[in-house]
Amino acid sequence: MSVKINDLYDLEHTLAADYLKGFTYPWEALAGISDFIKALGATLPEDEYNNISEDVWIANDAKVYPNVYIKGPCIIGHETEVRPSAFIRGNALVGNNCVVGNSTELKNVILFDNVQVPHYNYVGDSILGYKAHMGAGSITSNVKSDKLLVVVKDKDASYETGRKKVGAMLGDRVEVGCNSVLNPGTVVGRDSNIYPTSCVRGVVPECSIYKDKDNIVPKK
Repeated sequence: MSVKINDLYDLEHTLAADYLKGFTYPWEALAGISDFIKALGATLPEDEYNNISEDVWIANDAKVYPNVYIKGPCIIGHETEVRPSAFIRGNALVGNNCVVGNSTELKNVILFDNVQVPHYNYVGDSILGYKAHMGAGSITSNVKSDKLLVVVKDKDASYETGRKKVGAMLGDRVEVGCNSVLNPGTVVGRDSNIYPTSCVRGVVPECSIYKDKDNIVPKK
């Protein structure tokens, strides 16, 4: 399976389209998210986005509840909902019509439009495609236990990321079941489903159902 940006994401559904076009693999984009957001934020229409604090821009039709922490650089898109106790630690581009849920934590991420991370999720050093959804309690693990650099491993290939921190790259319309753990360097292809309580690593092909590491079946 290809793990390239063009095979995972429809770039029409993110403000990061031009930025991502500069890379082949999605993890290559992680290092520059901070600078990218700062540059993009400065160009956003002032009649559509409120620059509420240093390097933080929130669309004027987004709904941000009380008791939310947002650190820049960060952009929150149109009609996105950020629910109570969300913790956005910076370097976060959140698209339009997204849900960032209660007690959800974001750090160094790009969320395409219509992404939902609605309940007790941790998403770090990750890129989530259009309409990707993470069930309650599911998280991206972004650092290996041995602290070595992350390698993305497919059946027939390995990709050196050169990074200590790489979370998950979820293609468009991926569904992650509740209480699943996506290990460092996980890539899930478009339109695939991850069973609840799964422990996932490596590459999951597009249009698949991940039941366990030995039982990944094509969707019918």
